[in-house]
Amino acid sequence: MEKESKLNDIFSKDVLRKIFPNEKADQFFELLYGDADEGAYDIELSYNGYSSGQLEFIFNLIRRPGKCLACNLTYGLPNVFSRHPTLDIEGLVQNFRKIMDGTSEITHWQLGDTREISRDLHIIPLRVFVRENRQ
Repeated sequence: MEKESKLNDIFSKDVLRKIFPNEKADQFFELLYGDADEGAYDIELSYNGYSSGQLEFIFNLIRRPGKCLACNLTYGLPNVFSRHPTLDIEGLVQNFRKIMDGTSEITHWQLGDTREISRDLHIIPLRVFVRENRQ
């Protein structure tokens, strides 16, 4: 329980907003479509917990007003997200390494499939696999 509490503090909303700011969605759509206003959703990163050597984060795809968050628009995104230079998942994971300050070793990461929570919210899980460092 103490570990989970510490991780909740380490990966607080404020910390995650600093390393993955709201502007990332506009930058993503600017590169993808040439116009940030063409984007159908905002992207917000949240921490979802720790279990069995995995940190789980969620990319929340939040429908923008007047836009459609269609399944066909979001289901191929894990593949796009994993390679997109603006989102820079590898760089994001490097920031996690810095934040954790040697308490655990990150071995690798994986994006899960897009899940539709509601017509206004789809999510993409980001699993970060860690190995505890012995102190």
